[in-house]
Amino acid sequence: MEYILLFISAALVNNFLLSRFLGVCPFMGVSKSLSTAFGMSFAVAFVMAVAAVITWLVNTLVLVPFNIAYLQTVSFILIIAALVQFVEMVIEKTSPELYAALGIFLPLITTNCAILGAVLINVQQGYNFINMLVFTIGSAVGFGLALVLFAGIRERLAGSNIPKTFQGMPSAFIAAGILALAFMGFSGLVK
Repeated sequence: MEYILLFISAALVNNFLLSRFLGVCPFMGVSKSLSTAFGMSFAVAFVMAVAAVITWLVNTLVLVPFNIAYLQTVSFILIIAALVQFVEMVIEKTSPELYAALGIFLPLITTNCAILGAVLINVQQGYNFINMLVFTIGSAVGFGLALVLFAGIRERLAGSNIPKTFQGMPSAFIAAGILALAFMGFSGLVK
């Protein structure tokens, strides 16, 4: 039951995009179509999961035992940057269309605060390996869910007849606010 609550808390209650407002750059930039939102969701989920495992191991086996925990942020950023380069090369070779659609937002995963936030929260909360995995997977699912829902809303808005003043980013910001309010409805589920 503890793992289910941790997963629900990470995915819905404390959603990185809509409750903590981490990773908003790809949220606004890549959410114009569902295909790019799915691609970005999988790329972020992969990088977040692998980065969490590697950073947890580095922190537990190297930084804490050698009393150099003050290097956490720097070492975590380096690990995330290396993983993003790997993901970027794989996507470029396997799906050139997705690579072109994601554009600049793919290398920006390196500076995506959601990924760094996830690995830092894992350390700050003192999660063991299983809790860290559950939290990270829940966070990645929540990130992807919010991104895909928002992309669906933006696609519907693009085909709607709305006043010229609200077309484009104004309607996207309004929709993002309403979606964030909807996710705030989950706040009473888990403490």
